Amino acid sequence: MMKKVLLYTLLFFSALVLFFPLLYAVSASFMQPQDIYAGNLLPSSLSSINFDAYRDVFNRIPLFHYLTVSFTMSSIVMIGQLIVCSLSAYAFAFIPFKGRDLIFFIFLATMLIPWEATVIPNFLTILNLEWLNTYQGLTFPFFALPFGIFLLRQHFLTIPKELWESAQMDGCSRFRYYLRFVLPLSKTSLSALGIYGFLTTWNQYLWPLLVTNEDSVRPVQIGLKMLIANESSSSWNMVMAAVVAILIPTLLILFVGLKYIREGLTAGALKG
Repeated sequence: MMKKVLLYTLLFFSALVLFFPLLYAVSASFMQPQDIYAGNLLPSSLSSINFDAYRDVFNRIPLFHYLTVSFTMSSIVMIGQLIVCSLSAYAFAFIPFKGRDLIFFIFLATMLIPWEATVIPNFLTILNLEWLNTYQGLTFPFFALPFGIFLLRQHFLTIPKELWESAQMDGCSRFRYYLRFVLPLSKTSLSALGIYGFLTTWNQYLWPLLVTNEDSVRPVQIGLKMLIANESSSSWNMVMAAVVAILIPTLLILFVGLKYIREGLTAGALKG
């Protein structure tokens, strides 16, 4: 009993520390600026609770437009990763060809290359293709994800080979087998990869900053940075309101998809 009390106490304080930045951002978004500068953790009184920051932030910057761009960009990357990674993983798991394992491990080794080392080559490629300020430039470099291919390949290997042999006897082609059998049996891994791809793309800042200079295709992270630069000296409650508005979609997706992420990441863990 004592161990349980200590365990739950430790978990409570750990969760409090972990969520403190988020809780403070929500609290600060409802404060008056003077309460924030006074170092208060909560509004000083019920009458001082301020709801205007959420209205003002949508009037001050085109936040809804930035959210739409981020949602579109993240959705395109998510769909592209699911298509490219699932087809690549299918080839590595089901189609025998010379040097398949060697190519796979070389491909897997690219996970050791820091993303920052590929920024300049990717930027020059996008520049030569004249894809600056386009959704193609924002999304194409992220379609082939080594982690996603590894995750799906490991899950595909758990599908019994007898299933492919039976389908082959019925005249099923490889592509039809991929569509009708492999994908439906891999929903958890595909969901995990989709959620992971969406969230990582939503939080991107450096790449959109490099390949865009027009507000029409700039995501919400850059919009938030512009708001901080303009309002940080006077309206931190407005900045926090924008932060909370940006966090809500990602938190909803994370809470809804947490089960799929956990199941998807462990689905192929027993067979290599």
